Amino acid sequence: MADRPTYSSSDAVRRGTHVGGWREGDPVAARKFVDIGAVELERGGVLPSVRVAYESWGTLNAAGDNAVMIEHALTGDAHVDGPAAEGQPTPGWWDGLIGSGRYLDTDKWYVVASNVLGGCQGTTGPSSPAPDGKPWGSRFPFITIRDQVRVEALLADQLRIAKFAAVIGGSMGGMRAIEWPIMYPDRVESAVVLASTAYATSDQIAWCAPQITAIKSDPLWSGGDYYESGDAPTVGLGIARSIAHVTYRSEYELATRFGREAQPGEEPLGGGGRYAIESYLDHHRDKLVGRFDAGSYVVLTESMNSHDIGRGRGGLAAALARVTAHLHIVAVSTDRLYPVRLSEELVKVAPKGKGDLTILDSPYGHDGFLIELDMIGAIVKNALGAD
Repeated sequence: MADRPTYSSSDAVRRGTHVGGWREGDPVAARKFVDIGAVELERGGVLPSVRVAYESWGTLNAAGDNAVMIEHALTGDAHVDGPAAEGQPTPGWWDGLIGSGRYLDTDKWYVVASNVLGGCQGTTGPSSPAPDGKPWGSRFPFITIRDQVRVEALLADQLRIAKFAAVIGGSMGGMRAIEWPIMYPDRVESAVVLASTAYATSDQIAWCAPQITAIKSDPLWSGGDYYESGDAPTVGLGIARSIAHVTYRSEYELATRFGREAQPGEEPLGGGGRYAIESYLDHHRDKLVGRFDAGSYVVLTESMNSHDIGRGRGGLAAALARVTAHLHIVAVSTDRLYPVRLSEELVKVAPKGKGDLTILDSPYGHDGFLIELDMIGAIVKNALGAD
């Protein structure tokens, strides 16, 4: 069995002493900001004064058509590539993908990644100030994946991007990546949809249900209006993260990496200690609550549950008939949350000649799209070279 890291049990998550995520007045790090004004929402109503935080690499050409959009997953952000910094607690989640001579070569491509609408890393979300100056909290409206894509299109307008050579995203990011060529067929040349789906399945919604319940059952949730108290529902958020993280990895990886071993120095058999796998989940729990906001977690999870490209469009085939872009669909062989069959279905329903499927052979489950950088990089490079 491979060496296992030693994780400590943190009490910070139990105290609910902070709101995770970026807040007004924090160091901006590599973030840039664009105010895009009011946004009409799919379910009705208007969200006023939306601001988008983004990062970019490379230079946009005069035609505005050498752009590539990177779409982050549920707890990701716009910091795709680069080191951690003050105001940015984590390195890029695809660090090494973007740059001169890299898979996304900035000598050729202008790469943009924005924090999603409803997020907590600078784009308007539940922790952001509402027009009255107080955090939105429970007043933040229900948003869908299509609302998030609409905001990204308004950002592209502000940046003078005429057309994306590719829109690339995994998991929740893949939901936006498949919506882009449906909503804006004239603005997307190709879409790379990684470990994602055309619609949220009942199984995926079922896994999300106890996560949302865990957060809302935390006494510090306060109906979503906890921001001014200074006490965040970190216990509920931590439980939600632990549930989710199990679905992100494969049974094989967990079995071979941890087995039934005890955490070093602890005794789980009646001694109150943890198994190694429990320590691992605690570690990822503590990492998330230090950088993410529970309100955003709920808003974004509910937006994922709303995902269905066929909704209101006559079904999957009718929705995909709008697509003129080439769809590069990528599934992870061991993904138990977004199984291969969902990617196969997407390619099967795509217009003839507009879709291809790559199965990424990885032991890491759903998170393979984040971990297998070289395999993903080669797929991205090929997708751009083919279009």
